[in-house]
Amino acid sequence: MSTIAMITPNPAADAVRRQGLRRMRTLAVSLLLFAAVVYALTLDQDGFLGFVNAGAEASMVGAIADWFAVTALFKHPLGLPIPHTALIPKRKDELGRGLEEFVGENFLQEGIIRDRVAAATISLRVGQWLSVPEHAQRAVDEVADVAVIVLDRVRDEHIEGLIRDALVPRFREEPLAPLLGSLLEETIRDDLHHGLLDLGLEELYRWLVENPDTVAEVLGERAPWWAPTRLNDAVTARVHRELVRWVADVRDDPRHHVREALDSMLAQLADDLQHDPEAQERTERLKERLLDHPQVLTSSVSLWNALRRSLQASLRDPEGAVRARLLAETSSFAARLLSDETLRERLDGLAADAAVFGIERYGAEVTTVITHTIERWDGKEAARRIELHVGRDLQFIRINGTIVGGLVGVLIHSASVLAG
Repeated sequence: MSTIAMITPNPAADAVRRQGLRRMRTLAVSLLLFAAVVYALTLDQDGFLGFVNAGAEASMVGAIADWFAVTALFKHPLGLPIPHTALIPKRKDELGRGLEEFVGENFLQEGIIRDRVAAATISLRVGQWLSVPEHAQRAVDEVADVAVIVLDRVRDEHIEGLIRDALVPRFREEPLAPLLGSLLEETIRDDLHHGLLDLGLEELYRWLVENPDTVAEVLGERAPWWAPTRLNDAVTARVHRELVRWVADVRDDPRHHVREALDSMLAQLADDLQHDPEAQERTERLKERLLDHPQVLTSSVSLWNALRRSLQASLRDPEGAVRARLLAETSSFAARLLSDETLRERLDGLAADAAVFGIERYGAEVTTVITHTIERWDGKEAARRIELHVGRDLQFIRINGTIVGGLVGVLIHSASVLAG
């Protein structure tokens, strides 16, 4: 490429930088011209004017020397191919490698990274941000939208390959009963099954309320043929109302006997799966029959598709149960982050560990980007761009050289007068 690779100039910002550079150059040149005029006016003068002349002469020397030094970084002074000038166009690759080494040795170090992560107090800031209801809702909305997109991109062949090539062989090798029992026991201990039950009851209640005709049709198919139609309609309507009321009772009452019965049944099942040889043997036989059944793959894909559609529908609904649960959990997590210092320290430590791991594994590739990018730059264009960004500040070297040179000239002239 003949121009700077991977750089998109900002015309407005460049115009401001160019104006600032031009202003500082004008100031530096004006000081040089002022020193030249003073030198010419005080030439061959004695006394106080002799000191002024010496200072002006030294100011011109310092200004010209520093002009040469600054200019030599970016181009040949006066267009003359003087050795060791136009350093950036000629040695941009070496400068890039030096910058790469500097960044790697002074910034991408474990101690520095851990200090910066600790100083950033990431978990506290996340907790403060999520504690604002609007922010928590925004985070949930973003997660839900991304989840819908991800679910939509998972194809049936992906699920088939996963089940056939990864899950089925692993299930055959691994005793399933102890694993299921342990998982179920942990689920009960952490009270996770209640969240799933609440979600299922909420969706079931909503479906029953919104589909009374479907419920009536299903119940009507099982009604006695000899019963009058009006009686069947009255019975099915009453059954539907009682079913809706019963589901609502189970959903709203955390101590409902159905919930307690479910807890007891799941706890007993978890214990049997882990310690009862007969239950374990039945589970393994069932596992083998299921894995050998030709419909396992098709049924698994169909189950996945049904679950995916259900999740997508609930995720798309701003008032859906999934979003409501996510919002509640996000708000609860934010409150814990703000109140639990131990949790914050643990999360910040994990963030620091992750950052250090990433730098140790990929730090070299990250810093190499500097060298590879600079190597693709055109030398002259790179020099112009760099000068546009830092040239204004470099003009202070010329200004300081003019002023300091004049002061040194006065001191040298003073020493000469005293020595004479």
